[in-house]
Amino acid sequence: MRIIIYGANEMASSIAAEFFEDHDIVLIDPNQKNLDAFSRLDIGTICGDALNIKILENADIKSTDAFIAVSNNDESNIIACLMAKQLADVQTICFVNKKESMESLNSLKDEYKSAYAQSIDNVIWPQKLLVQEIFKIITVPNAVDVENFAHGRARLLEYRIKEDSELLNKKLKDCYFNSEVLVVGIVRDDELFIPNGNSEFQLNDKAILMGTPIGLDIAASELFESKGKVKKITIIGGGSAGYELAQELEKTSMNLKMIESDYERCELLSQNLKKTLILNGSGTSLDLLAEEDTGRCDVVISITDNDEKNLLCSLLSKQLGAKKVITRVSQGTTANLFEKVGVDVAISKREACVNEIKNRIIDFRANVIATVERGQGEILEIKLDKDFKQRPLYEIKMPVPCVIAIIQRGSKVIIPKGQTTVRPNDSLLVFTKTNDVVHVKEFLK
Repeated sequence: MRIIIYGANEMASSIAAEFFEDHDIVLIDPNQKNLDAFSRLDIGTICGDALNIKILENADIKSTDAFIAVSNNDESNIIACLMAKQLADVQTICFVNKKESMESLNSLKDEYKSAYAQSIDNVIWPQKLLVQEIFKIITVPNAVDVENFAHGRARLLEYRIKEDSELLNKKLKDCYFNSEVLVVGIVRDDELFIPNGNSEFQLNDKAILMGTPIGLDIAASELFESKGKVKKITIIGGGSAGYELAQELEKTSMNLKMIESDYERCELLSQNLKKTLILNGSGTSLDLLAEEDTGRCDVVISITDNDEKNLLCSLLSKQLGAKKVITRVSQGTTANLFEKVGVDVAISKREACVNEIKNRIIDFRANVIATVERGQGEILEIKLDKDFKQRPLYEIKMPVPCVIAIIQRGSKVIIPKGQTTVRPNDSLLVFTKTNDVVHVKEFLK
């Protein structure tokens, strides 16, 4: 694909670094110094403003597949997408930083059917993606990652193997999982591999499971000690992301506390959050955390915009006994480091945005519907054609390690076994390593 990115900032850096090896990328920014920071990447650059038609024409907008406006100015991004759409049949992706911009665009598109808003194919509000990722993980006890498929009829969950785990030091073939669940991957020392029957679960491994929601709930209660719902939550950081998360959580029956250091911000939060106890203080204060019984929380989320502060708050909460600690980080590489030192789940807003672009926009024609373990693994959706020869699953000899985890047959979701018959027009969800995606697609098509 040919991709134009408007705005040379940190988000653009993450997007360009993810896609430049497989796609032709041109970066536009009016500041040459900003462009110079991208010299390490093999991409084209144009010094100018994407609000200028001549600049877009110089960037060959008519031959472009995707236009991503990611500058720090919402209005500029909106106008740039509008102009790009008028000049070419191009997929437009508009980043916004303000909730008001997101709501206005949605209103124009849904209520008023405005051609102005219809020119923007995809609107991404990074903060919303961050909150959605955290919310998914909160609502599944002990899970460190959650993905939903087939309109909620299938799911992926990821759990860490701890010292008291029933799976510890056992081979996969010796472990019992109900018929609605498959183990599709294991992550060890940050490396993903596809397991076989002789694969052994080791301390601090992450087990990746796919199956039906009911089957995964049973497996969780039997093997990962998720016997009770999340009831008590503390959010550290009352900024815009913390506020959005609290609003979502107030729709549940959970008991919420929020710690915020700015007194005026606390007053504003108190006026708008009716079910959340707002505490004025620092999340880095061990005395405050102990006094507020943070160690008895089911989940503690540190969501300030400072990585170092988030790490300290998280480790203090963990030391006091919090069951699960979720931490906001600036980028994916930092997330790996945080999880190595004791954070249960580290989530990057930038990484969430890159995955959104990858799964929903760039790779949607390549059948990739989800990315896991920071790009190491992918889930493909492949529909078999009407001429496919019906056969049992065990007769399909895949060329690379992978797992056919879900078969969708009409409205029915099947967790397959070796004897399960695979039929023409079935839609398969296949879990594999990213490096093997091409081989899986070529084989099954």
